[in-house]
Amino acid sequence: MTTYVLSEQVTKKVQEELQAYSPHVQQLLFCRGIVTKEEATVFLNPSYTDHLHDPFLLNNMEEAVIRILTAITQNERIAIYSDYDCDGIPGAVVLHDFFKAIGYTNFQNYIPHRHYEGFGLNAKAVEKLQQAQVKLIITIDCGTTDFDAVIKARELGVDVIITDHHEPKENVPEAFAIVNPKVGNSYPFDGLCGSGVIFKLVQALIQRGVAENIFVLKEGKEKWLLDMVGLATIADMVPLTGENRVLAYYGLQVLRKSRRPGLQQLLRKQNASMQHLTEDDIGFTIGPRINAASRMDSPEDAFLMLSTTDEADAGARVEHLERLNNERKGIVASMTKDAHRRLKRMEEIPEVLVMGDPLWRPSLVGLVANKLAEEYNRPAFVWGKDGNGVIRGSCRSGSATSVVVLMDEVASSFLEYGGHHMSGGFGVQDEHIHRLSEVLNVAFASLGRKAQVSQEVLVDAVVALTDITKLFIKEQMSLAPFGMGNPKPLYLFENIRPKTIAVFGKAKEHTKLTFETDGVTEEAIAFFMLPEDFKNEPKVGQKMQLYAHVEESFFMGRMQTRLRIVDIL
Repeated sequence: MTTYVLSEQVTKKVQEELQAYSPHVQQLLFCRGIVTKEEATVFLNPSYTDHLHDPFLLNNMEEAVIRILTAITQNERIAIYSDYDCDGIPGAVVLHDFFKAIGYTNFQNYIPHRHYEGFGLNAKAVEKLQQAQVKLIITIDCGTTDFDAVIKARELGVDVIITDHHEPKENVPEAFAIVNPKVGNSYPFDGLCGSGVIFKLVQALIQRGVAENIFVLKEGKEKWLLDMVGLATIADMVPLTGENRVLAYYGLQVLRKSRRPGLQQLLRKQNASMQHLTEDDIGFTIGPRINAASRMDSPEDAFLMLSTTDEADAGARVEHLERLNNERKGIVASMTKDAHRRLKRMEEIPEVLVMGDPLWRPSLVGLVANKLAEEYNRPAFVWGKDGNGVIRGSCRSGSATSVVVLMDEVASSFLEYGGHHMSGGFGVQDEHIHRLSEVLNVAFASLGRKAQVSQEVLVDAVVALTDITKLFIKEQMSLAPFGMGNPKPLYLFENIRPKTIAVFGKAKEHTKLTFETDGVTEEAIAFFMLPEDFKNEPKVGQKMQLYAHVEESFFMGRMQTRLRIVDIL
């Protein structure tokens, strides 16, 4: 159950510390735990030169740099092995573009196929790369727990440098080097995403490579790679605090000027303005199309769209990703429709929904689970079979029930599982799949309140519609970009009355309310929610409590200020 908790007001002590800022900015900083003048200065003025850490503080960075520079000087073949998601693929572009920039060409990119190879560095891929004369593999966004593949590489005489950000187990693979902020305790910030880690490696390579005259690179050239780092940092939902805030802040600036024809054409096709690009454009426009490549086909499609410098090739790649994304939507809609049909045939809908089909792709079942969990307000476990015949699935909470607590209770039913309270993933042996619904529902009944987790959402402030001015927006945007660790400000609008209520969109699946106001915003919208979906259905002329974000949207050549509805009580 989501409960909204109104933030405390800024204390007098904090007001004195933050007296250089308006009461609105003070309140937003206070809600994010920023209470001193020094903290506010660093947060509101991210500095590329002053607020990034020394890359050589990362675990094994020295060893990694020496090995890669040796490979460059000896012209050894290098493989860039990246994950297939919206962190691994941009990270692969970062290292690819760096090698191109220094004139090194004896390398190749390898991205495992999600459906047939799964996540991480795998032994079969290592064998393929060794046969292609690869002497050094550099992973991006994977490898920290891939023991077998590293052993295979050692047997074949291939060195592996792991760059990753995932949690290590008690032991780590015996790779040549493991560059991961969560390994060792030498790095002051452990929240980097995979692309952030590879960018730190590039920074270190430039420092050492230029100093030792191994290659020449124009000073500051690496800053053009920040578009990919910012894209991944925002898309991978790592905390946008500390070093990540700097990378996301400058990453967005570079994205708005990006020279990549693929990005330019993708945004143009979606009527999105590159000049006014925000974190929402990454989440709703760029990210889904990058992920569509691995969900539906080959992840190289997304990599090539981002890395190509050819306009015609970029256009073809964008069109292909758009087709894949539309195909993905259609298949998910068909799967969801099938799930609804099954649920309608049930005499009683269980407290935990479990369904699947051997023909469903595991890469798509999470999207179905999310829809079912939201619609039925209960946990949903949905599964399919991967290209190797293994049952894999995703689960979403949709309520106050923790899916991890549920899975812990019946751990023996799973091959593997993991995640957090609201969502997770799992693998199941064939002989256990037919009883999965039964065991999860028994666990739900026996756990009772023990399976419940309360989700509190902090409300930054109570404001009136008349408070929304251009200055209000400017002050809010001084804290952008928003994301994990720095949530988009949430406001409570009390006792407001909608003038009109309408649904819009091709399928009439979105809601729009309008209001009488002297402020700069007269409308509030919610995507993929109808009026009856809210806790309290809005009525024309009736008072309501509206929880919403204030946002600016650049669409069809104009900037519009509006509220994005979170809930109505």
